[in-house]
Amino acid sequence: MKPPFRADHVGSLLRPQDLHEARAKNRRGELSDAELKAIQDRDIREVVKMQESLGLQAITDGEFRRDWWHIDFIHGFDGVELTANKQHTFAASDEQPPMFKLSGKVRRTAPSMLDHFKFLKSCVTKGVPKFTMPSPAMLHARGDREALKQVYRSLDDFWADTTKAYREEIADLYKAGCRYLQIDDTTIAMWGDPKVQENFKQLGDDPKKDAEMYARAVNEAIRDVPDDMTVCIHTCRGNFKSTWLAAGAYADFVAERVFTGLDVDGFFLEYDTERAGGFEPLRFVPKGKKVVLGLVSSKLPELESKDHLKRRIDDAAKYVPLENMCLSPQCGFSSTHHGNNLTVEQEKAKLKLCIDVAREVWGNS
Repeated sequence: MKPPFRADHVGSLLRPQDLHEARAKNRRGELSDAELKAIQDRDIREVVKMQESLGLQAITDGEFRRDWWHIDFIHGFDGVELTANKQHTFAASDEQPPMFKLSGKVRRTAPSMLDHFKFLKSCVTKGVPKFTMPSPAMLHARGDREALKQVYRSLDDFWADTTKAYREEIADLYKAGCRYLQIDDTTIAMWGDPKVQENFKQLGDDPKKDAEMYARAVNEAIRDVPDDMTVCIHTCRGNFKSTWLAAGAYADFVAERVFTGLDVDGFFLEYDTERAGGFEPLRFVPKGKKVVLGLVSSKLPELESKDHLKRRIDDAAKYVPLENMCLSPQCGFSSTHHGNNLTVEQEKAKLKLCIDVAREVWGNS
C-alpha cells in the first residue's frame, strides 16, 4: 500500500533517558557534539527497530536529533535566528518555545536535515522511511513580524526565498531516497479558535487571507515533487509536554480554502478529544485524498478502547469514504525534546492499538 498507511503515526517519539542526559551534558560542555551524535545514532537505530517490531510501515527517526519540531529545521536556513516568544501561550505550561527572527534574507547555503534522513534510511530494514518537516508557514506564523519587515519590503519576496529553500532541501531528500514526506502546519487547526484568530488580527492579519497565503506557500514548497513521492500535511492544535495551544473545530473558512487548495496526497488531522470539534469539515476534503484520523491521544496515557475508535471511524465515514481513511495518534509523542506525559510502554501500546484497529477495520495496516 502506498502511504499514508492504514496505521500511521505523526513522527516524533519519546526520547530515551540516556539521550536526555547526553543532551544536558552537551549543553553544559561536558559532552562533545561527536559524542552526542554517537548516542543519537545508537538510540535512533533502536527506535527504528521498535517501530519495525510493532509492525508499523512508516518509520521515522523519532526526531531524536531535534529540540523542537519546527525550530531546528527552519533555523538551519541562513537568515533565521531565534528570539523570545511574544505571541503564543501553551495552556498550563510555564515554558514557551522561542520565536523566529530574521537577521537577513532566507537562503539555503547548506542542507538543513539531509543527513538526518540519510542516516534514517540506512537503518530501516523494512517499511518506508518517513521524513517530517515544518511548514514554511511556521516561519511567518511564529516569527517576529517587525524583523521580517526590516529584511523584506515585500511578502512576495519573503515567500519566494523561503519556498525556494524548501524546494532545494526537498529535492536533495528525494535524491537521497525519500519517498514519504510529511509537512507539519499547526495553523490549519488553530484558526478554529477565536482567541488565535484574535491574536493574528492584532498582528494586522486577516486569518482568512493567511489561510490562502499559507496554502500557496506549501504548494510552492512542494511544487516540484515527483509523482512517486507521497506528501501529506499534518495539523494539530499544539503539542508541548502534553499541553495544547488552541481549541475549536476546523473552521469552515480554513477547511474550504486549505483542504481544497493544498496539493498534498493526504491530511493528518487531530480528532482525539472534543476540543477538536466534529467531523463535518471533512466534507470539504476532495475526492480521492486520504484522511488520517488522529483519534488516539499522544498526550494522555490512558489507552482508548477499540470500540470507541471504531465508532469514531464510522462517524467520520459519513463525510469521507472508509477506503480513503487511515488511523494514527493525533500528534507526535514528543514534538519537543521534553516529551509528553507518557511512558515508552504506553507509547508503544498506543501505536499497537492503531495497528490492531486498522487491521480489524480495513483488513491491513
